[in-house]
Amino acid sequence: MSSASKPPAEDHPRRPDRRADNSGRSPVDPKGPALSGSTWAGPRLLGSSSFFRLWVAQVVSSLGDWIGLVAVLSITARVGGSSPETAIAMVMGARMVPGFFLASVGGVLVDRWNRKRVMVACDVGRGLVLATLPFVDTVTGLVLVSLALEVFTLLWSPAKEASVPNLVAPGDLTKANSFSLVAAYGTFPIGSALFASFTKVAQWLGDRGINKSLQINQETLAIYADVATFLLSAVLIATIALPRTKPKTPRAAGRSAIAEVRESWRFISGSPVVRSVMIGLGTGLIGGGMIAPLGPTFATKVLNAGPPGFGLLLTALGMGLAVGVVGLSAAHGRIVHRRLFPPAVLGAGVTMMAAVSTSSLAVTMAFIAGMGVCAGAVYVIGFTILQESVSDELRGRIFAAFYTLSRLCLLISLAAAPLLAGLLDEILPVSGVRITLWLGATIILLAGFGALRTLNSDAGTVAGNSDELPA
Repeated sequence: MSSASKPPAEDHPRRPDRRADNSGRSPVDPKGPALSGSTWAGPRLLGSSSFFRLWVAQVVSSLGDWIGLVAVLSITARVGGSSPETAIAMVMGARMVPGFFLASVGGVLVDRWNRKRVMVACDVGRGLVLATLPFVDTVTGLVLVSLALEVFTLLWSPAKEASVPNLVAPGDLTKANSFSLVAAYGTFPIGSALFASFTKVAQWLGDRGINKSLQINQETLAIYADVATFLLSAVLIATIALPRTKPKTPRAAGRSAIAEVRESWRFISGSPVVRSVMIGLGTGLIGGGMIAPLGPTFATKVLNAGPPGFGLLLTALGMGLAVGVVGLSAAHGRIVHRRLFPPAVLGAGVTMMAAVSTSSLAVTMAFIAGMGVCAGAVYVIGFTILQESVSDELRGRIFAAFYTLSRLCLLISLAAAPLLAGLLDEILPVSGVRITLWLGATIILLAGFGALRTLNSDAGTVAGNSDELPA
C-alpha cells in the first residue's frame, strides 16, 4: 500500500504515535492529514486537539504582540527626545527590513527543521528579547531589539502557516484560516485596552509602595505581560504532536540554502495559481495599506469628519472583516476557493473605489465595511489555496516568500502613498489623497482581473479542494 492510500493518523488515548513529532516520518495521508496526530486529551477545534492548542497559542502570542507593540512605541516616543516621530520610524522600519533579506532563508530552515521546535524556540527567544526592554533607554537599543524580534517572527509565522494543513482535514482549512485571522487581528482592541489598564495597576502598586524599588510603570508591566504570553505560547505548542508528510523526493545532501530559495521562487513563477494568489494578496496590501497613512487626511479634508471620522472608518473596516470571516467560515463547505478568490479581490477594489469617490461619512463607512468583507475573504481564501496547492516539503518557503512580498507591498503603500498624495496636491486641483486612493483601488482591480483569468481556467472541481501542485 502506498503512503498516499494510508488512512490518516488519529488521536488515540492508548496507542500514542511516537513518530508523529519526527519530521518526515509521520504516516499522514496527503488527501486527509491527521486530524490531530496528538495523543493528548483535551478540547478540540475542527476535530483536532493539536490545532486547538496551536490556535490558543496564536491568540495568546498575538495578544502579547499588540501589548508589546504599544509598549515599544510608547518607550520609543519617550526616549526619542525632540524627534519622537523619527525614532518611531526607525524602530518600525527595523521590523520590516529583515523580511527583505532573511525571510526566504528562514523559509528554507522551516522546511528543513522540526517546525514545532522552531515555533517553541522562537517564542522563547522573543520572550527573552522582550525581557531586556526595561533596561533599554536608547533608540539604537530599541532598533536592535526590533530586529531580533522580527527575525524570530520570520521563522515562527511560516512554520505556523505550513503546519496548519497537517493538523486539520482539507475541508476545514478555510475555517482554520478564519480562526487564525481572528486570533491575529481580533486581539488588537483587547491588547490596547490591557495596555491602558496597566496605568491603573502601576498606580495601585505605587500607592502601596511596591514599585519603589522595582521601578514598575505602565510600560514595564506591558513588557512583562508580553513576555509571559510568549512563554505560555511556547508551552502550549510544546504539547502538540505535529506530523509531517514524507517528501516526494529526498533532499539532496549538501544542497545550499540559496539553491532551495531559488527552487521556491521558480515554483512560484511556474505555478499560475500560486503566482496569482500571491499577487492578489500583495496588491491588496498595497491598495488597502494606503488607508493607514492617508485615512486621517481623507477623513479630515475630504469627509470633514476629523480624527473621530477616521476612527469610525476603522471601526467599519473591522466590522466588515468580522462579517466576511464569519460568513466565509459558515459557507466553507459550499464554495470553490479558486472561483471565489478573484471576485473577492475585485470586490475589494470596487468597494474601495466607491468609498473614496463619495464625500459622505455614512456612505463611505458602508463601502469601507464592504471592503472589509471582501478583504477578509481574500486573506482566508488566499491562504487556503496556498496551503492546498503546495506540498509540505515546500510550504514553509512559499509562505516565507509571501511574507517577503507582503513587506515590500506594505513599504510601498506606507512610504510612497503619502509622497504621491503630496505631489499630486501640488500639481492638480483635485485632492491628491483621493487620487492616490483611487490608484490603490485600481491596482487591486487589475490584480483581480488577472486572478480571474488565471484561476477560472484552472479552478478545482470539488468545493474546498484542489489538486496538490508538484513541488
